[in-house]
This record gives sequence, C-alpha cells and structure tokens, in this order.
Amino acid sequence: MISFVWSPGNPLPAGTGGSENYTVGQVRELTRRGISAQVVTVAVGRDDGRDGFPGVPFLSLPTLAEIGDLDGTVVFVNEPHQVPTRNPAFLILHNPPPIRERERAFAVAGTRVLALIATSRYAAALWASYLDVDVATIDVVYPFAEPCFATRSRPGRPPGRTRVLFAGRLSPEKGVYTLLAALHIDLIEQDADLTFTATTAGADKPQGRIIERLLGEHPAISVVGARRTPAAMAALMADHDIVVMPSNSQYWHETFGIVSIEAQHSGCWVIASNDGGLPETDCGGVLLVDPDNAEALAWGIRAAIASGPFPLAGRRRAGTMFTVAQSVDTLLAVFTRPRAIPPATIVRRLEELVLAPSAEQPHSTRVW
Repeated sequence: MISFVWSPGNPLPAGTGGSENYTVGQVRELTRRGISAQVVTVAVGRDDGRDGFPGVPFLSLPTLAEIGDLDGTVVFVNEPHQVPTRNPAFLILHNPPPIRERERAFAVAGTRVLALIATSRYAAALWASYLDVDVATIDVVYPFAEPCFATRSRPGRPPGRTRVLFAGRLSPEKGVYTLLAALHIDLIEQDADLTFTATTAGADKPQGRIIERLLGEHPAISVVGARRTPAAMAALMADHDIVVMPSNSQYWHETFGIVSIEAQHSGCWVIASNDGGLPETDCGGVLLVDPDNAEALAWGIRAAIASGPFPLAGRRRAGTMFTVAQSVDTLLAVFTRPRAIPPATIVRRLEELVLAPSAEQPHSTRVW
C-alpha cells in the first residue's frame, strides 16, 4: 500500500491546484496498474473531499499519530510531520520553502529524516539550499497532465477571436493582479477581438472571494465556475487559445506549474513568468515573459496571437511529455532505489561516535 498523507486538518478539495491534481492522479494511475494506493486525510472525518474524487480510495484517520500504524510506503504531501512510521517515509515538496521563521523551524525539523521528492529541478535546488543539503539527495518526480487533456477535441475557433484563460487559483501568488493590470494596457484594452476568462478556483478562501468579486466587476473578463475534474478542465482549455500564468516572483516562486502542461496538451499557447520551475514546463508552446510585469504579459499575449493557433503537430508532441505514466514510473523508481542517508542520521551517528568511550591505551605484555 502506498499512502499519500494530505495536510492534517484539511479536506482534499477538487479543482483547486496542482498538488491536489498530482496526488489524486498518482493514486489513480497506481490503482490502474493494480498497485494499492490511497489518499489519507487526518482529523476531518469522512467529509474529507472524497466525494469530489469518485473511484479514488480514501482513508480518514482521527489523529496524526495513527499514520505510524500504516503498512507499506507513507508519502507526506507538502507538510513534513514528525511521525514515526513502520517503513522509511517520503515527502513530496510541492510548495517553495516558507519565508517566516516559525514555519522554517517546522520545515527544517520535519525534513531531517524524510526522503525528499521535489517537482522540478528548480525546486530541488531551492530546497537543497534552504535545508543545506546536497541537491543530489532530493529526487525529482515531475507532475503530469491527465490523458484527457491531449485527447480532447478542440471546437472551431471563432474567426478573428482570441480566447485567453486564467486557470490558476484566485490568489496573489498566481499573478492575478498582474493580469488585471495587463487588461488596461492599450495593447490589450483596445483589442475588441480578445476575450478573457477566469475560473473561481480558490474562491473558497477569503482572499479568493475578494478577488472573485474584483474579476466579476471587470467588464473585460468573464468568471466561470471552477472545474472539478480533469475532463472538465480539459474541455475548458480546449475552448481557449492562450492560457496565462503570470505567477508572482516577489515572494513566491512556482515550483513547476501543472496548468502549463495541461494547457499545451490541450493545444493552447502558454504565456508564463520566466521564474521558478515554469521554464521546465515547456513542451514547445511556452512563451516566457518577465514576471510581475504587466507590459511584458501584454506583449506575450500579442506574440502568441501573431503566431496563430498552436500547431497540431506541436500539440501531439506536447502530449507525449509529462504524462502520468512517466511520472508514476519515476515515483516507483524512487521508492525502490537505495536511499541516501538523511543528514540528521549522519549527525546522530557522528555524535554517538564522539560520545563513545575512548579506546584503552595500548600496553605491552612483554616480560623482560
């Protein structure tokens, strides 16, 4: 059994972010292969989000300590909780390192004995520097787009119209304010053939509700409901030409950007901030622009429009990259290969060695 432990005290929401899609997608693919896998939630009972993921096995535990009773492989998602497990446990680092000191202490302490998995080379280097460990000790298992994104048919494009989608969470980290600023640049504002759409993903949080109201008041952007399944998101992306990812780089660095590969598999150009792990998502359809720069975002949109529709051959090629099968193959290889000794274990062994009794001074038994 492979158990993916979601953030304790929180349900797993459908249609809100990459770490959710990654976790559930891994479980789906593992179970398709006949490998037992499940999502584990803690302290939320059966109202833990399972209704949003039909067919995905869930296990609800009352307390964090009960994770220690799980058989098989335990994989913590995002949060490095210090729980003794029957077998060596892993941690998948979807988010960048925290910037506040109280959160830093939790992250450093919790990662001392866990095998670390990052979602991009950028994220691995970032966490290695943060934790002061060798980057080679952090494995990389890339996210993926579900198969439906590459196979969804695209409806006919309205003549002369360009449809732009913001599919990220409604939060400052995802660059939504940069998008709002770009809407008022003349390159965009004066083009009546441009349409913009955003989803309500993240509107379940207080800041998301505020941003949803801001977008709803803007005459140039339509707000549609969050898509709760990969198939529904694939249908929405296939109905657009460009997906924008103006991710914030001031205090948040996108560790990968699953929306980018989903969009390219769907046949969309992607305009993304040249920051974090986003450059690693390029399947042939990414245009990188300066982060936190509304003018650069506007010019990126114009460049994509000038390029015409994303080529069919490019979409087919994109669909062979970052697949769920490739991701799970890599994950299983990580589970089976010999693990590097965690730094905390090395330190503990050195301390034990220092505290060990000194050897007796050698003496001669020779009789004169």
